This record gives sequence, C-alpha cells and structure tokens, in this order.
Amino acid sequence: MTLTQNVPAQGKRESSAHGEQGAPAHGRQDTPAEPSHRLASLIVRGEDRTGIVAAVAGVLSGHGANIVSLDQYSDNPQGGAFFQRTVFGLDNLQAALPAIEKDLRQRLGEGYGLTCTLRDPSVPKRVAIFASKSDHCLLDLLWRHRRGQLPVTIAMVISNHPDTAEEVRSFGIPFFHVPCQGPDKSAAEAEHLRLLRGNVDFVVLARYMQILSGDFIEQVGVPVINIHHSFLPAFVGAGPYAKAKERGVKLVGATAHYVTEDLDEGPIIEQDVVRVTHADTAADLMRRGADVERAVLSRAVLWHAEDRVIRNGNHTIVFA
Repeated sequence: MTLTQNVPAQGKRESSAHGEQGAPAHGRQDTPAEPSHRLASLIVRGEDRTGIVAAVAGVLSGHGANIVSLDQYSDNPQGGAFFQRTVFGLDNLQAALPAIEKDLRQRLGEGYGLTCTLRDPSVPKRVAIFASKSDHCLLDLLWRHRRGQLPVTIAMVISNHPDTAEEVRSFGIPFFHVPCQGPDKSAAEAEHLRLLRGNVDFVVLARYMQILSGDFIEQVGVPVINIHHSFLPAFVGAGPYAKAKERGVKLVGATAHYVTEDLDEGPIIEQDVVRVTHADTAADLMRRGADVERAVLSRAVLWHAEDRVIRNGNHTIVFA
C-alpha cells in the first residue's frame, strides 16, 4: 500500500553553470462538483476474484467517502489480472487518509492480496520537460499548463540547445541548457540527474533529440514519457516524413510511450493519426504530424498526471 502526497518542487531560481531558472485535453473530468482539495485517487491491482469492488466500496463508505468515479478492467475474470481506478471525495481528506490507507491495506492487501496506491491529487505531480530545437511540443505543454489544462507543476525545462530559453522564461519556468554532444553523454546525464534528483515525479521528452542511456533510465527513478513522430512501429530514424512521402503514406501519426532501455519499444500510452493524400508535400506531412504530436503528448501527460495510466508489463491500461 502506498500513500503518495507530492511535495513542492525544490528547484533553485538562480543561474547554474549551464542555465538559469526563470479544459483537459481529450479526457473526462472525474467530477465537476467536487473541489480538488477533497478528492483522492486510488489504484488497485492484483489477481481478479469475486468481491474486490464491494471491498473497496465498503472501506471507503465506512469512512464516509463518496465515490465519484470508478473504472475497472480484468483481462480474465477467472483469476486474470485486475485493475481499478477509483476517485472519491471526503471532507477533511488529508486528516482521514492515514486511517483509510490502513484499512485498505488490511482489507485489500491482507484479504485479497492486492496492491494499492492512494494519492492526494490536490498536490500536483512535478514534471521536468526535456527539449531540443524543435519547440512545438514544448510550447504546447507550457501553454496548456498556463491555461490550467494540465494539473502538474513544471519544475524545469532542460534542453541541449539554448534556442528556447527566452520563450520558456516568459512562462516563468526555470530553464537549463545542458549541452550534449558526441557519443559520450555521461557528463550531460550526470548533470541531468543532479537537476532532477528529488525534484520531479516524472519526465517528459518533448521531441528531445537525444537517446537516453540505460544507466540514466535506471538512475532517474521516475517514469519518462516520450513522443515519437510516427504511429509505431514505422519509419524509425532520421527523416521520417521524407521516408513517409517516398512511401506514399495515407496516414501520419504519433505515439506517446514510456521510455525503456529498448529504443521506442516501451509501453504505449496514446496514439493518433491524421489522413493525408498524394498531394501533400513532405513539409505538409511535417506540419500535420506536429499537430498530432502535440495532441497525443498532451493527452499522455494529462492521463499520467491524473493516475489514469497503469503499466502492466510492456503495455498499459488507460482509464481515459
């Protein structure tokens, strides 16, 4: 049983050696009537068996909580894997969470062998955004955040190029330029880890054009979300839109996925496509592809921030 209450970002506002700090997208709201400060989310997973939903409802109702949203999935009702996301409301929520956690651990953990994650979403998850020269995904996330459409705290933006520094600063977000050149990226990744450690709950690669090492992925200790410029698997490597034009594709897509040591093969969170024709140029495909990338990445970030994505091996259950 895990109770998660994120703490505010602790990133510095001063300059460092390499930088200085300066309506939900395609997803349903849990409830428009409940203030966020009195809502909690509960993720339950384990082997499917009779009585799980009733047990969850019983514990919550026993504490006077009101269930406002409940989604569940089982890959096999006869002892398969079971997943459930519940959002509930309760007055004096913060004071009541320890007792609720204790009862859930006893009822679901000891009684059903289930694992649970209970989170107070009134404290948003902290995210670091990695970017390169291409800025469409980065600026889209910053804009959506400023509009209140992404329930996260953007702790920092890290880029291997300084090009977007002023634009990021205009949003009041700390910006760090960490050069990353040549085959040996160990120095850059060491600086990344120094900036991230203890300050973020997940990382987003907003068209960050560098491959993360397996050592970095292991040490960063938080989920990393990437946006890929195709409906995976297709047209990997450099110049994807030129390759797509040469093949005469009729669809252009994008894929948001969690990062693993296997390049572009991590669990997929979201995908989408847009139709194109023989008359579209490579520039047209790139422009339309950028639109899809922005939409797909923003949905993936939103769903992860709202605990709607459950990783299960190399695939995901998404209660969107």
